[in-house]
Amino acid sequence: MNLPADLKYTKEHEWIRVEGDVAYIGITDHAQKELGDIVYVDIDTLDKEVAQNEVFGTVEAVKTVSDLFSPITGTVLEINSQLDGSPETVNSDPYGDGWMVKMSIANPSELDALLSAEVYGELVGA
Repeated sequence: MNLPADLKYTKEHEWIRVEGDVAYIGITDHAQKELGDIVYVDIDTLDKEVAQNEVFGTVEAVKTVSDLFSPITGTVLEINSQLDGSPETVNSDPYGDGWMVKMSIANPSELDALLSAEVYGELVGA
């Protein structure tokens, strides 16, 4: 299983990559494998503040729909428009081109409570 060590993770299977004062957020390799073929990503929180653990969108796979939970509090600055026409990018490149939102970071201390790759790996049995 692919678990980049430079990312932080949540128990709800989201990852976060911090770049300066913004963060990129997506779902983990484990999550996309569990969901199966992703057919639609629905995120309507652009320019809205989202609290930590609040739902910022949904991801729809052939067999289920799953909520996306924000790992941090912040404002959604950008939604990955590439996913509109190619939601399967989440399956093929969950940590790269399959990112879902770019957010501001309202409270940097929230990052400290997130899981390391090692701890997340133990959680999902990697």
